[in-house]
Amino acid sequence: MEPQARTNRTTVTDFILVGLVETEELQSVVFVIFLFAYMVTVGGNLSILAAILVEPKLHTPMYFFLGNLSVLDAGCITVTVPSMLGRLLSHKRRISYNACISQLFFFHLLAGMDCFLLTAMAYDRFLAICRPLTYSTHMSQEVQSTLVAMCWACALANALTHTIALNALKFCGPNEVNHFYCDLPQLFQLSCSSTKLNELLLFGMGFIMTGTPVVLIITSYIHVAAAVLQMRSVEGRKKAFSTCASPLTVVFLLYGTGIFNYMRMGSEEASDKDKVVGIFNTVINPMLNPLIYSLRNPDVQGALFRVLVGRRPWR
Repeated sequence: MEPQARTNRTTVTDFILVGLVETEELQSVVFVIFLFAYMVTVGGNLSILAAILVEPKLHTPMYFFLGNLSVLDAGCITVTVPSMLGRLLSHKRRISYNACISQLFFFHLLAGMDCFLLTAMAYDRFLAICRPLTYSTHMSQEVQSTLVAMCWACALANALTHTIALNALKFCGPNEVNHFYCDLPQLFQLSCSSTKLNELLLFGMGFIMTGTPVVLIITSYIHVAAAVLQMRSVEGRKKAFSTCASPLTVVFLLYGTGIFNYMRMGSEEASDKDKVVGIFNTVINPMLNPLIYSLRNPDVQGALFRVLVGRRPWR
């Protein structure tokens, strides 16, 4: 930290990330666990993406969205975990101001995209099950591309809004962040200027980012459930429920942790609960997605077998 005037925003030129644990023995354990989680997450998501790309049977709207979700999950964990692993290896906890802001921007960009993409996936399942006769028309390649582009635009607007608003704050010290990556609630506590507007903005944008998608997702799956219950075929009901169970699991995990972390007013002191929620947001959720989708879906399993082994499984 450079001794500059308190009115200068660049008074703090770097932050110190406290991390998850203090002792070196526990740091070694954390390093191994998070390295394993990172390899599993990136490897699993990229494997699913490869399977979707090489298997013509998976060139459908549902797997188009799933491929985008795999890219997002691999990117989301890459924004936070590798830098944390590097700090554990070097025993240096400092991160520059610009690197901190960049990490925050990309994390909120990818996490926000995740929120909106899950909404598009719910809409896709609604059309596939409730409007099967017009599904190919309403979910054409142009519609798919438009939906993904809209998701990116909304997520970008959200990330830019928070980043610009954060840059307007003054940081005069202390510069110790009680977390293992840079995030808004923890940085608000370090500002030497008023954060009331930023907190209102975070709450309001959080309500939009969670409230609107959750309402749309719940509405879609209510219609799906009603349509499934009208099916005479037990096998058809089982397949439809199985198709919807995977995204619903991801939705509950993502939005539950997001609401806890961001939709709260006041500069509450950072605690270990925030770190646990951060682990869910950056590690567990991205790691669970490929496990949920691949293990529950025989089509993905077959495509993965073909990618990894180079031939189709024996029947």
